[in-house]
Amino acid sequence: MSIERFDGRTMIASEIIEVLKKHGVMPSKKLGQNFLCDANVARWIVDQLEPQPEDTVVEVGPGTGALTEHLVGKVKRVILVEFDARLAEYLTQKFSDCDDVEVHHFDGARFDVRNLYKHAPIKFLGNLPYSAGGAIMRNFMKSPTPVVRAVLMLQKEFIDRIVAKHRTKEYGVLSLRMQSEWESKPVKTVPPEAFHPRPLIDSTVMTCVPSKNSEVYDKRLFDELVRRGFSQRRKQVKKQMPESADWEEVAKSLGLPVTARAEEISLEQWIKITQAYDDHPLKNLPQSGDEIFDVVDEDDEVLRQETRSVVHAENLLHRAVHILVFNKKKEVLLQKRSTLKDNFPGVWDSSAAGHLNSGEGYDECAVRELEEELGIDAEVQHIAQIKPSENTGWEHIGLYVARHDGALRFPCSEVEHAVWFGMDQLNDWISARPEAFATGFLECWEVFYEKFSNYGE
Repeated sequence: MSIERFDGRTMIASEIIEVLKKHGVMPSKKLGQNFLCDANVARWIVDQLEPQPEDTVVEVGPGTGALTEHLVGKVKRVILVEFDARLAEYLTQKFSDCDDVEVHHFDGARFDVRNLYKHAPIKFLGNLPYSAGGAIMRNFMKSPTPVVRAVLMLQKEFIDRIVAKHRTKEYGVLSLRMQSEWESKPVKTVPPEAFHPRPLIDSTVMTCVPSKNSEVYDKRLFDELVRRGFSQRRKQVKKQMPESADWEEVAKSLGLPVTARAEEISLEQWIKITQAYDDHPLKNLPQSGDEIFDVVDEDDEVLRQETRSVVHAENLLHRAVHILVFNKKKEVLLQKRSTLKDNFPGVWDSSAAGHLNSGEGYDECAVRELEEELGIDAEVQHIAQIKPSENTGWEHIGLYVARHDGALRFPCSEVEHAVWFGMDQLNDWISARPEAFATGFLECWEVFYEKFSNYGE
């Protein structure tokens, strides 16, 4: 059994064992360290990632580089995340002449995925340790994520749980979390003899691509309800649900018995349950074309009133606010806009933003939008006024900042996700991929950062 070394030589399994010994690495059962030693399997796994020259690939748990060697030179960038300090040092030395490889000595379950957005879209690869595979997957693949494709190898029983259908004993929280966001497909079983040391069970290779499910629902609430439902698996779901909806009515509308247990409810039904229990007053209102705005001139003087749909269709000058929310870590909150929004659906934007209603003042609107979009009751500070342009959507923008360190509550119809980013992380991301953001936000951030780059110090 042999494996092709990066430099073109042949590295046999005994040499892999020698590398481990040389660096003082005794495979740890606690850490789930089982090193792949089959060259054909390694090459085949990498092929499932469909590597392209422009790709950035993140590999977690590279070990001695059995998979990595088949990637280097084929993609734009390889980012290795290795928990074992000795192996991280070995990999750093091994690929020291490769400018396209960077090695991080870090726990894959705690690696800061926000640093990867500047390299997106990301492909994710890993022969994941059995002991921490679930935590690593959740860190890299829980929405929102820059990952667009994953090829992972884990113990067969674990992947059986991921793809399990309802009404089976394997079906549970893991199944629903993964299936709600990813289409996962087991593609190969790998026997114990392909590893050193040999595990006691088979491993399975799985491919994952983002789910095509277009339903809009509160993903935080979905996770809470699923965890409630399975917290006492054998009990009826009605005893675990909150009081924001009538379980009997919800069950009847879905054709479920009132006595249903969590494992009897399909993914599609759990999503409908989430929508029924979402009591946010704006959950179904991404925007309304009948809203009345003040049409203004270049000096921000009111000319007349028109509906939202007319204002946008005719590119009439109007008024809006953007609020940048910061926490005690000096991180800024970004929202990912809902796919239901009429402008810039599914892209990243200011913490909160919105139009002034007819007759409404900028300060009043900023306070209202902060509460409606994020559930934040905080003081706002006006820091700039931005002139209308094509990039602002022909809006006079009042730019505000606010401070918040508590919980967030936002309507899924408007905001898909909200994430805190460090200012350096954000600047790197904007520089690399400005297309990921609404143009109005980019205008606001440029004004803010030019004047207040030391905000919060």
